[in-house]
Amino acid sequence: MAEASMRLDRFLWFVRIAKTRQRAQEIACDGRMRIDGRVVDRSAAPVRIGNILTFASGDRVRVLRVEALPTRRGPAPEAQACYQELVANVSQPSPID
Repeated sequence: MAEASMRLDRFLWFVRIAKTRQRAQEIACDGRMRIDGRVVDRSAAPVRIGNILTFASGDRVRVLRVEALPTRRGPAPEAQACYQELVANVSQPSPID
């Protein structure tokens, strides 16, 4: 049996990372999105449960783990249940002694 997957642009739109499907396609195609560390440059890249998505959002880097594949673009709480936000390992400035 094939593992369930979904197009990256649909996933980003369904879970409300992008406001429109067109914006989701732009995010996927700009070359800054990574799935499990691999650079993605097409909106049809498959997303599966357990994948780690890394991308720039404003002035920060977001890291998400896919927990479920949504079946529709539902309300925000339903969308947020489809991924878990992970904390990016960002180096902090060392305290001055």
